[in-house]
Amino acid sequence: MTASRSILIIEDESLIAMMLEDFLDSLGHSIAGTAETVPDAVARIDAGGFDLAILDVHLRGGEACWPAADALADQGIPFLLATGGHTEPPPARHAGAPVLAKPFTLSDVERAVDAIG
Repeated sequence: MTASRSILIIEDESLIAMMLEDFLDSLGHSIAGTAETVPDAVARIDAGGFDLAILDVHLRGGEACWPAADALADQGIPFLLATGGHTEPPPARHAGAPVLAKPFTLSDVERAVDAIG
């Protein structure tokens, strides 16, 4: 496991967000907060104070996460894309972003977070 990190969760499904919080806590990481919509996510990203983010590809109301991904990339904050299998490819800017495939396990989350380095 890598050193403890502060992680922002951007996820519109409360049960998935809570599961991620539990997984990350059990792995020794802290939760910097959660966001359910793109505007909330961008505001939280602008506020800073976290090391990485886990970003659901499709947020509340069918919003794509790309403005939040852009904000993270602009600030140099690494992120994982969490998806249950979106069919459209990500924008070219985020084509190389690591993916955490849903449904995920504790081991999946641990490997993905550790891989970000």
